[in-house]
Amino acid sequence: MPWLQIKLILRAEDVDYISTLLQQHGALSVTCSDAADQPIFEPGVNQTPLWRATELSALYPAEIHLGVLEAQLQAHSERPLPPLRVEPLQDQDWVRAWMEHYQPMDFGHGLWICPSHLPPPDPGATTVMLDPGLAFGTGTHPTTAMCLRLLAARPPRDAIVIDYGCGSGILALAAAKLGARQVYAIDTDPQALQATACNAVHNQVADRIRVGSPGELNLPSAQYLLANILAGPLIALAPMFATLLADGGTIVLSGILHDQHNDVQQAYRDHFLFSHTTQHEDWLALTGRRRPR
Repeated sequence: MPWLQIKLILRAEDVDYISTLLQQHGALSVTCSDAADQPIFEPGVNQTPLWRATELSALYPAEIHLGVLEAQLQAHSERPLPPLRVEPLQDQDWVRAWMEHYQPMDFGHGLWICPSHLPPPDPGATTVMLDPGLAFGTGTHPTTAMCLRLLAARPPRDAIVIDYGCGSGILALAAAKLGARQVYAIDTDPQALQATACNAVHNQVADRIRVGSPGELNLPSAQYLLANILAGPLIALAPMFATLLADGGTIVLSGILHDQHNDVQQAYRDHFLFSHTTQHEDWLALTGRRRPR
C-alpha cells in the first residue's frame, strides 16, 4: 500500500504540540530530524534537546484527504503552521531492504560481524552473529568499529572483561568469542540489557557473559575494560574505572570528539597511562593501561 509523508519545519518549542496534533489527526508515526545542520552530540542527564529548526515527518495512508487534514491542523494549532510538504512513499518489503543493506563486516585479525540471515564469510574466523535492534551497536558506527578493531588486534584471552555501556552487547560478544574468561556487560538501559542477553544466547556465549545495570553486579578486578559511551560520562566514571581495573590492565575509551580529547585524558591521568589514540571520522578512541597503585 502506498503512503504519504508529510513534512514541516518547526521551532523546537512547537515540536511536542504539533507532534501530538498530527497523531490526533491520523498520523501512523511521527519522527524528528535536524533541519539546519545543528549537531547535538552530548545532551545533559535527563535531557532530550531538539534542534532549533526541527523537521517533523508524519506518515499517513495515501488515501487521506490532504485539504481536510490541513484545515483540521490549522484550526487546532495555537499559531499558523508552516507550509506542508507532501512526498509519496511507496510500500516495500522493509525486512528484505534491511537484509540487502546490512552485510558482513571485517574488523581485521579474523574478526567479523555478520547478520543472522547470511552464513559467516570465513568459517575459520571469529564471527559475532548480530542483527540491528533497539539497542545501540552493530559495528557500523565509528566509535564501535574502533573498539572492535582494537579488541581484534589485542584479544583479551583468558581475561576478565568489563563492557561498560554495552548497548547491543557487540563488544561483550566479541570479547567472549576472542577468548575472554568472563565478561561483565553493564548498561543503564533495560532494552540494552535484554538485547545483550539475547545476543549472548544466540552466539552461544551466555555462560561467559553476565549482564546487569550499574550496581547490580558484583564486579571483580578486571584485566580489560571497554567503555564506548560519550566524553561526559567517561570523565565522570574515571574514578570508578580506576578501582575496577587491575594494575597493568588495558582500558579502551571510545565516543570522544577531537575537542574533548584533552579533557578526557586529564580526568584519567592520575591512574592511567594512554599509549595510543585511534581516529575514525570525527571520533577518537584512547587505549591505555592502569598505572601501578
